Amino acid sequence: MKKEEKTKISTKYKKNNYVYVVVICILVLILFGFIIGIKSNMIKNANNADLEETIELKHTTTANVKSSGVYITDVSDVVDEVMPSIVAITSKTIINSGMFGPNRYTAEGAGSGVIVAESDSELFILTNYHVVEDTSELSVTFVDTESYDASVKGVSKRKDIAIVSVKKKNISSETLKQIKIATLGNSDELKVGNGIITIGNALGYGQSVTTGIVSAINREVSTDEYVQSMIQIDAAINGGNSGGALLNSKGEVVGINTIKYSSNSSRTTSSIEGMGFAIPISDIEDIIKDLINGKDDEGVSLGIEGYMNDSNSKIPEGFYVTSIITNSNADNSNLEIGSIIVSIDDNKVTSVDSIRKVLNNKKKGDTIKLKIKYPDKNEYKEKEIIIKLN
Repeated sequence: MKKEEKTKISTKYKKNNYVYVVVICILVLILFGFIIGIKSNMIKNANNADLEETIELKHTTTANVKSSGVYITDVSDVVDEVMPSIVAITSKTIINSGMFGPNRYTAEGAGSGVIVAESDSELFILTNYHVVEDTSELSVTFVDTESYDASVKGVSKRKDIAIVSVKKKNISSETLKQIKIATLGNSDELKVGNGIITIGNALGYGQSVTTGIVSAINREVSTDEYVQSMIQIDAAINGGNSGGALLNSKGEVVGINTIKYSSNSSRTTSSIEGMGFAIPISDIEDIIKDLINGKDDEGVSLGIEGYMNDSNSKIPEGFYVTSIITNSNADNSNLEIGSIIVSIDDNKVTSVDSIRKVLNNKKKGDTIKLKIKYPDKNEYKEKEIIIKLN
């Protein structure tokens, strides 16, 4: 009985030992797996850390970019050659104002100019008429930043140009050594897309250079009561650039920078950029010579008054002549009151500007051809009239 019981007890112990061994093995396996997992994560994180440290951004180098089509315009040689011919102009104008009697003050303006000729005693500088209009004092600053008193030699209001002169005796020898006469080009040879350079006293800060292209030629631009055919450019010009040089790639003066279009916030919300205009130099060379000789260019006129008659009227379309000024060019011709001018020099008259434009390009001694319609009983007949302009 005791032996049998002892055997059972021994067997029980063996079973319990087996269970303990199995449990311990399981715990060991779990612990081992946990340790392996931690180590794996540590290796993974280390690898990620190594990956972050070795990431590099790819940069495109200029060596891999073809240079054809990439242009950097260098006009420094042209500018160095021409700059001694460009001047800054400072003007002073006496202004009278005040509601209860005159209140006088002096307003200062800035402009530019181009040295175009010289005599034994004077230097002659081309600029805009509106730069020197009604001025009481003028001074010119040359390339060496030295300033000298100047005076107006002659003006052409209709072409918006003027010649300013400086007495050589007042200019130092050092300044005379540094300045030079500009070379004039042929503006008739300009083509749309040609590269151009402008130099001028922008905003009165001193000479500055901008570049661009010819945007258009023969643009009709109205200034006050005059109409001119101008060169349109996209180079930046601002106040103070007026009278400055428009240059071709050779450094020849092909125009005089005159006006730009700008935004009017009361009329438009969009900005206007790159619409500047210059007077073609070839259109004014003869006038420049007259101004240098002290002859103001007053232009020519027909000496008529009237209004434009539109196509909705019962009478022909054109400029209806209501009066003729005594002793005028029209008064010395066969033109009569009541006539309707339908064309001028073979250009159809569609507005008053049509007449102004043709007259603007005439000088004394020229002739002008008018095609008119005149009343004859119950109909209008047509004829041509040739008028000599004096």
